[in-house]
Amino acid sequence: MTTFDVRTVKLRSGEQFRDVRQVELQPFQLGGERYVPVPEEPEASFAMSRVTSGLLFELEFEARLAGPCFRCLADAHVATVVHAQEYHATSPGDSDELRTPYLADDRLDLSAWARDAVALALPEQILCRADCAGLCAGCGVDLNTEACVCPPPEPDARWAKLAEVKERL
Repeated sequence: MTTFDVRTVKLRSGEQFRDVRQVELQPFQLGGERYVPVPEEPEASFAMSRVTSGLLFELEFEARLAGPCFRCLADAHVATVVHAQEYHATSPGDSDELRTPYLADDRLDLSAWARDAVALALPEQILCRADCAGLCAGCGVDLNTEACVCPPPEPDARWAKLAEVKERL
């Protein structure tokens, strides 16, 4: 787990601290499948700014995940550039919206923040290629490499009336 002790940097209002850190990323479980970050510790640009009412944190890095394609289960890779910001008020009162959940006891959990930022930046489906045809639901053949030999499905009886209207038109 990669953390940053915010007490090590003394900033006045309007000042900024910048650094480059290796941020440890844990593997993801998506749809029951495991997706591994490559590399497991990407290099991230980190910035901390003192603003009038608190601290502003910024994190920027490129993340790549490797794992199975959502449609055909072949090897798939996805790369995304992550730009994340978090704010922590000096006196937030009772408002959780003014606190970052990644800061506890003056230690900023960069790993948890980076992992959540990657999860938000991921596409809905991780595919081996954009036009992946997937697997046949009947016989399980990879439709990217060979044709399906399944017979056409029987028409659903609930749609019979619509089929009659279609034929008349």
